[in-house]
This record gives sequence, C-alpha cells and structure tokens, in this order.
Amino acid sequence: MGPIALKRRDAILLGAAALLAAGRARAQAEPLRGQTIKLVVPFTAGSGTDVVARMLAESLGPALGATVVVDNRAGAGGTLGAALVAKAPADGTTLLVHSAGHLVNPALYPNLPYDTLNDFAGITPLASLPNVLVTAPGRFKDVRDLVEQAKSKPGVLNYGSAGNGSATHMNAEVFRFAAGIQAQHVPFKGTPEALSETMAGRIDWFFAPMVSALTLVQGGKLKALAVGTAKRSDVLPQLPTTVEAGVPGSEYLFWVGLFAPAKTPRPLIDRLHAEVARIMISAETKDRLNKLGAEPFVMAPAAFDRFLADETTKTLQLVRAAGIKLN
Repeated sequence: MGPIALKRRDAILLGAAALLAAGRARAQAEPLRGQTIKLVVPFTAGSGTDVVARMLAESLGPALGATVVVDNRAGAGGTLGAALVAKAPADGTTLLVHSAGHLVNPALYPNLPYDTLNDFAGITPLASLPNVLVTAPGRFKDVRDLVEQAKSKPGVLNYGSAGNGSATHMNAEVFRFAAGIQAQHVPFKGTPEALSETMAGRIDWFFAPMVSALTLVQGGKLKALAVGTAKRSDVLPQLPTTVEAGVPGSEYLFWVGLFAPAKTPRPLIDRLHAEVARIMISAETKDRLNKLGAEPFVMAPAAFDRFLADETTKTLQLVRAAGIKLN
C-alpha cells in the first residue's frame, strides 16, 4: 500500500473515530430528552440561590427537551440537599444549585456525608449576587452606628443567616471579623425567614441576597446600610460598600453555581454546560439578573473545578483565622 493510500486510510479511520466520538456525545446527552431533571436547591424557596435556579429552569427545559423542576431541600447549611445530589445517579437528571456556602461547609462540619470537591463535578457558575446589609427601618442610622452599638454592647446584638455555613452566614462573619465586633448568630432555615425576623426587629441585621431583599428595601420594609461586595450595585448605586462605609477587609463574593454528581459522563457535563452558559449570558437572562442586582458568572467546567479547589483552600484559611464555628 502506498503513502497516499495510507494517508487516505488514516483519514478514514480518524473520520470514523470522530463520528464515533460525536455519536457517543449525542448518546450521552439524548437520554435527557423527555426526562424530568431536578435542580436541587439546598435552601428554601425565595432565597437568592432559589431565585437563580428557577430563572434557569424556565429556559433549560425547552433547551434540552426535558421537564426541569426545582426541588428545595433546605437544612443544615445546605448540606442536606448536597448529600442528596452526591448520592444520586450520575445521569444528568439530578443536579445541584448551590452557593459559595458550599465551600464553607467542609470547614464547619467535621463529618459531612460527602466530599465537597471529589463527589461533585462543576458544570458552571451561574451568577454573582451581592449581599445587602439590611436592618429594620429606624434600627441603625448607618454601618458606623451598627458597629458602634455592637462594640458598646459586646454579644448583645444578633444577626441572622439562611443557615449555618450559608453564604449569608459567611458574609456576616467576614464583616463581623473585619469590624472587630461580637454578636449572636441566629441561623434560620432559609432567607425568607431571616428577612421576616429582620423586618420585625427581632433580628438586628442580616446580609441578605440582593435578589431576595431588593423589593423589600425599595418598599421601605427594610433599610439597606451597605452592600457586601467589593463594588457598588447598579440597582442601588447610592448605597456604599461595607468597605466604603468604614470596614476594610469586609468584602465577600456571593456566587451561585451548578453541579452534577462526580461520575456524570464528560459529554453530558459538556452538553449541560453549553446549554446553561448560553442561557445565562443571553440578553434576556442578563437583563433579568441586572434588575435584581446580579450578574451572569460563567466558566468552563474544568476552570470551575479549579476555581472551586482554590476557593475551598482560601475559605478554610478564613474560617480558621476568624474562628468561625457553627455555635
């Protein structure tokens, strides 16, 4: 057989291999058509994570030819829902929508029923959401007033969260540590409960997801003192960051991301990533997120996995340095 015939044969073999690989990718993705896909949210309905999950579910179902439902499994700082997904079949029908709090839990819970990095495959972040420091109207004049009151009465004031280890808890702890204040942590099952108790004045302050608190702030039911991110929010541009308000080192990035069980086939991860990324960066979704003070936040699966590993290390260091504990 001559060189030309060999090259032609090699090309045919390579082409066949490529077709086979493409066929496998389609085969891995095709089972999702007609299936019911659960987006497990480990927090209550109305939380920032839940809002983003429901926004995604509206478009993801039609994109995959599937039925996509949101399944709220709140409790234990998001670990109950995460454990459910870690043990679920790796076929793309059970996915986890979690927040930055997912990376806090290994440092807070010594006996987690799953491995945060090894039992999940990152599909992509979905959005970054600023937390806003809210109080009951008339409770504090500004951030400086809150800090001064907390320092004058160590351990008397309290602050809420959407659960131990949640991103709302972490933001509050970063702020408290940076401000050098002592206060009592009161964890709730989710964001709506914490917002209700803050409005009633039984909780002194709460770092609420902007997507959950914005309408209450605009309606005068809550007073916003600052945003917890490094930059101001476009929807409340007059509101300072906690750093600008006099608490350096208090910024915190609250993100929401999408995960699958670790053994989910790579072609299926890639297919899910492609559809989800397209939805999240679409003009329609971007506009909906912007109105809630959030922004699309998308990464390739491999990049997301590296991000998770790096952030887990940083988070563990922060938890230890700040002495953050569940109780």
